[in-house]
Amino acid sequence: MDDLREALAQICTRLESLEHRVSAIEHMPQPAVSLPVHPLVPQAQSSAAEYVLPQPAGVFPVLGRAMLGIAGAYVLRAVAESGTFPKLAIVILALLYGGTWLVWATRVRVATRLASTTYAVTAGLILAPMLGELTLRFHILPAPVTAALLGAFVLAATVLAWKRNLSAIVWVAMVTGVCSALALLILSRDIAPFLAVLLLIAAVSEFAAARKRWLSLRALVAPAADIAVWSLVYVFSLPQSSRAEYAAVATPALLVFPSLLFLLYGASIAFRTVSQRQKITVFEIVQSAISFGLAGISWFWFAPAVRITAFGVFCWLLAAGCYTAAFVFFNRGEQRNYRVYAAWSAALVLAGSFVILTPPRAALLLGATAVMSIVLGVKVKRLMPGYQGITYLAAAAFVSGLLRYVGLAMAGALPSAPVWTVWVVAVCAILCYAFGSRFEGARWNQRLLRLLLALLAVSAVAAFSVSALARITAAGVIPGASHVAIVRTLLICVSALALAYSGVRWQRVELVWSAYFALAFVSTKLLFEDLRYGHSGSIAISLFLYAVALIIVPRLGRTARGTESVANSVSNQKATTSTR
Repeated sequence: MDDLREALAQICTRLESLEHRVSAIEHMPQPAVSLPVHPLVPQAQSSAAEYVLPQPAGVFPVLGRAMLGIAGAYVLRAVAESGTFPKLAIVILALLYGGTWLVWATRVRVATRLASTTYAVTAGLILAPMLGELTLRFHILPAPVTAALLGAFVLAATVLAWKRNLSAIVWVAMVTGVCSALALLILSRDIAPFLAVLLLIAAVSEFAAARKRWLSLRALVAPAADIAVWSLVYVFSLPQSSRAEYAAVATPALLVFPSLLFLLYGASIAFRTVSQRQKITVFEIVQSAISFGLAGISWFWFAPAVRITAFGVFCWLLAAGCYTAAFVFFNRGEQRNYRVYAAWSAALVLAGSFVILTPPRAALLLGATAVMSIVLGVKVKRLMPGYQGITYLAAAAFVSGLLRYVGLAMAGALPSAPVWTVWVVAVCAILCYAFGSRFEGARWNQRLLRLLLALLAVSAVAAFSVSALARITAAGVIPGASHVAIVRTLLICVSALALAYSGVRWQRVELVWSAYFALAFVSTKLLFEDLRYGHSGSIAISLFLYAVALIIVPRLGRTARGTESVANSVSNQKATTSTR
């Protein structure tokens, strides 16, 4: 018994000490943390609760208020039709009514996004039909005022939604503004005001994108602006009798609107890629090309000759800027930006050259630029300048007539003596391959670069050789179609053998590939020229030459591939040793 009493006394003492500790903890100045209590719900009840519809206290009152808002808009419409009040007062009241719903949408709590979006849609459904009827049916608002009100609606929604980042409200406002502007542009036959508001909406979306907000809006606004600009350019390119119902637009406006579209998106893309170092998107690449094309078309259709020259100078200046961005900001950075800006620079150089210069001067400039680009690419060990050089060289060959001369010499009626620009561009092609053959590497893009340069140079040399040999033959006999066919077959087969041997001798696989291209060309030529225009003797000679080339070139090609594999293994071993 005494032991039991002592045990009970100890238990009482411990309980008292625990009570004191709990009391001390409760009176400590620390916030109490309450743990969430999850009621025990049977599995059947919880699975059924997942399919319960939203409570009427949450959704239906919101929809009811929206229906009341639309009913109020119809009341204002009925009052306007009755004529009991001045229409201008009804217009002001209707604008204030729609603006009130927009403000109410931005003042709803963040947790109730459904109500915010619904009220914004209500504001759009009130504003858009009202502006359409006031402009098209009642003729109270002129088109510029309607366009200004649409722009004010979009700006107000953007400003009100900016602080809390209410993307749904901005989306509703942008959709309302874009769709209403396009519809009124078509129905009112007054393009300029609604095109201006679309450019304003595009500027707002690009400003938000520069602040890294609502980037998906650009895919909505940009196509609408492109359609509006194209409508302006197309309609006013028609004869006057075909567009009599459209409101007149001055010639400067026909140039300003497409130029503003290009400058807007060009500046936005440059800011995001150069300043913010963002990776250029496919949307930006496509939109920049579309906007530049629309601007170029408008200048060619509506600008006088002096201003077209100014457009060409602008292309050159823009090309210089793209070159700077590509080789200064993106040279060792984002590769997509580097390639895109480099491609833009080449395209702008070509556009400016074709606009400003005459064909002979353009051929000289592009040929010299091609040589300099190849030299620069070899020096900095970058392939992009090399591919730019090929582009310039191909354009120079086209403008100068070298491509036509090669085609006639190899497959058509023998051409007359070439003009001096053909000789100059041919020399540039040979120089480009002489420098471009120094591009090292065994990757496909490096080999393709050397192959394209070799094909251009070899084609030029072969064309001049065929013409010279045909003229030498003409000194002894009057050349017929069969004689010309034999001369061409002989020279092409000899060229294929020379290319294959040179590729083995100097370890240039692109020359061996050029030899295979020559053999493929001879195969086609035998079918369409030698067998068609030749006689038995000439056909036998052509087939003999082709057979000899067909036997020797593959053997030399296998030797070249073996030599290249050995050279590549040696270079890889040297690279491994140097890294060790």
